[in-house]
Amino acid sequence: MIKRYTRKIMGDLWAEENKYRTWLRVEMAACEAMAEMGSIPKDAAKTIMGKADFSVKRIEEIEAETKHDVIAFLTSVAEYVGPDSRYIHLGMTSSDVLDTGMASLLRQAGLILLNDCDVLLDTLKTRAFEHQHTVMIGRSHGIHAEPITFGLKLAVWYDEMRRNRNRLQRAVENISVGKISGAVGTFANISPEIEAHVCRKLDLKPAPASTQIIQRDRYAEYFSTLAIMASSIEKMAVEIRHLQRTEVQEAEEYFSEGQKGSSAMPHKRNPVGSENMSGLARVIRSNALAAMENIPLWHERDISHSSVERIIAPDSTILMDYMLHRFSSIMKNLVVYPDRMKENLDTLQGLIYSQQILLSLAEAGVTREDAYRMVQSHAMKAWNEKKDFKTLILNDKDIGKYLSHKKIEELFDVRNHLKYINAIFKRVFTET
Repeated sequence: MIKRYTRKIMGDLWAEENKYRTWLRVEMAACEAMAEMGSIPKDAAKTIMGKADFSVKRIEEIEAETKHDVIAFLTSVAEYVGPDSRYIHLGMTSSDVLDTGMASLLRQAGLILLNDCDVLLDTLKTRAFEHQHTVMIGRSHGIHAEPITFGLKLAVWYDEMRRNRNRLQRAVENISVGKISGAVGTFANISPEIEAHVCRKLDLKPAPASTQIIQRDRYAEYFSTLAIMASSIEKMAVEIRHLQRTEVQEAEEYFSEGQKGSSAMPHKRNPVGSENMSGLARVIRSNALAAMENIPLWHERDISHSSVERIIAPDSTILMDYMLHRFSSIMKNLVVYPDRMKENLDTLQGLIYSQQILLSLAEAGVTREDAYRMVQSHAMKAWNEKKDFKTLILNDKDIGKYLSHKKIEELFDVRNHLKYINAIFKRVFTET
């Protein structure tokens, strides 16, 4: 079970200072383990623990010459520690530090995102129950279909986001592995016990087997999970964008006092937050593809993945953090118009009840083909001539042979479509 961490600002997590601080934690944990095992003098380990530090500016200066970030980091640390620095990084390779450090950072980022998910889930649940019985038209292909409730729409979103949270929790578990196994993963110059100690110190598990690196299928799963989550948020945002269209006007993003929608048109109130979600989702999805392409590296390791991950790790997690926060705010403040929903529900003058007539005719003994023909002929007339569908059905003598006026009136009751809303809510929101 993943424990919850106190929320940190995601941007600070990926700062250079914190990256090197994480590397230092890896190196110091390794020295601590080596001292306990007698591989290095305990006095040297004590000196390292007391003096080890670094300067980001100095690392940058050294890297400009060495063209190697880990060597630059170790050189800066050595300048603080002195002669006992020769025991730092003993038997290790650069990727022992890089990948174990990255695992720690991705884990911490994932824990922040899990917390963000909980906020969005709570918001969706609150709004779903608020509108559990707010009737609106359901749409398929963008066309009026049959009645639903706005709360049901939000319950579907809640259920999807809960799946996203579960995916993310699994992805965080699978990314939370480190490796201190040397140049090709054989522990040639270091022992598995040191790896276990380092991983334990950083809340990680040792990779059961590694090469010079942690295998990148773990990363691909992590970033693909973020891409799925971003796509789900985009799906919800696109729906809000549709509902805010002038012709629909069933819900809209909150428009604050002093806000402006257009430099040219003072009347404009645009769904800019939801449009922002669509744009950012594209970036996170493209980063997931880059993570997948990092899986097939040469032999025990090449460096083609490194430049990619320096971009996608901070970018995807920071963007996902932002998306979750902003969309939570959009949903919390979303303005809903039940009267407009009712108005749109009645736009087609009863056509949305066509299936009820079809099914009742079939139950009364009419073949499905004949029943479909009878109902569709009136539906098309109502559609083309703007006629009231119920009136056309009531005046059809052939239909009257099978359905009484009283029965037809009953079939045009919206409650027929909503009788299981409470049951659906119970299935979605009952804790298991």
